[in-house]
Amino acid sequence: MSHPNRERADRILDAAGELLLRMGYRKVAVDDIARAVGIGKGTVYLHWRNKELLFQALMMRESADLTDEILGSIKAEPATILPHRMISASFLITHQRPLVMAMLRGNADMFGSLGDLALREQQDQLRARFEETMLRHGLIRSDVPNLSYALQTATLGFYLGDTLSAEFEGIPLAEKAAVLAHLIRTAFEPAGEPDALAVAEVAAELSSALEELVSGYRNGIYAHDPTKAPG
Repeated sequence: MSHPNRERADRILDAAGELLLRMGYRKVAVDDIARAVGIGKGTVYLHWRNKELLFQALMMRESADLTDEILGSIKAEPATILPHRMISASFLITHQRPLVMAMLRGNADMFGSLGDLALREQQDQLRARFEETMLRHGLIRSDVPNLSYALQTATLGFYLGDTLSAEFEGIPLAEKAAVLAHLIRTAFEPAGEPDALAVAEVAAELSSALEELVSGYRNGIYAHDPTKAPG
């Protein structure tokens, strides 16, 4: 069930996001969030039963917004779906979202017990679907051993690179995204031009999977318990 006062719910989530980045999950109290919005604590509980559910809703909203951006770029240009383009586009979009970056980097101080969000499970399912669809349409090489592991670790290294060494901090983000695209293109995609029909089919299939994910998130965000959202 959605709450009639969605605008207030969004203000609560905005404040929660800012406080989370500043103080970390453990230190933020519902009191702090209520004060930042200028409402009583009880009003926050009208939207979410407890702090954990509120922050799950916040991360759902972040993921939904991020996925919407990716969907927008696929609609504008279906070839964005190719692994090297999709993965580098996601890399750039994710860097605009400090909360998602912190979640990806497993920032325990910031997230506390939120580390094992239900979101992770859905992301993993989506990743498996992405790989399976790419393989079925010949847009990714079938001879890469442990494909899922190889793709994930190759990609994650770009998100974690700065945390491992100060040596690469000076490389501009766009350049890092280009390096990531090059790596994925040369290591994981078949040589030659991809088949245009396959690209169109994969774009349609994966767009509908992403739209489903977003609508599930959007239903859950404003529910009293986002993990038990309708749909």
